[in-house]
Amino acid sequence: MAVPVIAIDGPSASGKGTVAREVANALGFHFLDSGALYRLVALAALDRGVDVVDASAVADIARNLNVVFGADAVLLDNRDVTNAIRQERVSDAASKVAALHAVREALLDRQRTFRKRPGLVADGRDMGSIVFPDAALKIFLTAAAEERARRRYKQLMEKGLHANMDALLQEIRDRDARDSGRAAAPLRKCADAIELDTTGMSVDAAVAEVVALYKKRASKAP
Repeated sequence: MAVPVIAIDGPSASGKGTVAREVANALGFHFLDSGALYRLVALAALDRGVDVVDASAVADIARNLNVVFGADAVLLDNRDVTNAIRQERVSDAASKVAALHAVREALLDRQRTFRKRPGLVADGRDMGSIVFPDAALKIFLTAAAEERARRRYKQLMEKGLHANMDALLQEIRDRDARDSGRAAAPLRKCADAIELDTTGMSVDAAVAEVVALYKKRASKAP
């Protein structure tokens, strides 16, 4: 039987990464933060002075990405970039990188290698539509733009990084438009996905909802 996958997609700062990680912990599944891969590609391009809209050059970086996901750190070329990939300049560049079809193709197989027993929880923009179309459960996690801006602001401040609320809100709106309008794997809710609006919802409540939905789905599986 196929290894079960829970695909959690949604817009930037919707909380899908945190929820996905906690769902994986609750179920004992592996976890894939697909956004981190695009952030790593973007950071590598920025560090090397490569134009992030140069599809050929950025795809080459993606194919040869030297990255290690540790328990507490993400290493790029043996350098700890755990905090660096969360900077807003990298977030903005990652959105542009993710719009490049050649880059998405370069990362597709790498993402699918995370699918291992007993199961996988994957979060991103196209986990349910492109990467794991046969996922056992597809969730579209969303929240109001203002709520997402507040979450991002809090996250950055806790990491000791500079942040401006108005700028964050505008960046989120711009990224929503860019992610939804891109030609390559646009952000969208799959027809067979369950939408979960987390505005005003705690992480624990969102995690409990997803776990319950999966267990209900799994109990009915042949």
